[in-house]
Amino acid sequence: QVQLVESGGGLVQPGGSLRLSCEASGFTFSNYPMTWVRQLPGKGLEWVAQIEGNGLSTTYEDSVKGRFTISRDNAKNSLFLQMNNLKPDDTAVYYCRQAITPHHQGQGTQVTVSS
Repeated sequence: QVQLVESGGGLVQPGGSLRLSCEASGFTFSNYPMTWVRQLPGKGLEWVAQIEGNGLSTTYEDSVKGRFTISRDNAKNSLFLQMNNLKPDDTAVYYCRQAITPHHQGQGTQVTVSS
């Protein structure tokens, strides 16, 4: 059974940082490129960043480039998103998701950026 469990969200002031984690199980983690997506309040899912299975290639949505860093530890079946210089527009529920079929997704973790 595939499981993706996110953690690390919370309330942070503008300019602050958070590190999200996603623990994966039930599939061969290193075989899957992984993404972080987010759901902004009242809007659909937005792609944030992707990392290839070997961790050597990453891509980012334009608004987070230079502020967010996606990484993974295949030995620990874990995916991470380091978020720096957070802005109120980053407020969303963040999900980790398999980048290829069957696109399993976790339950999400809430990130709120507010003063």
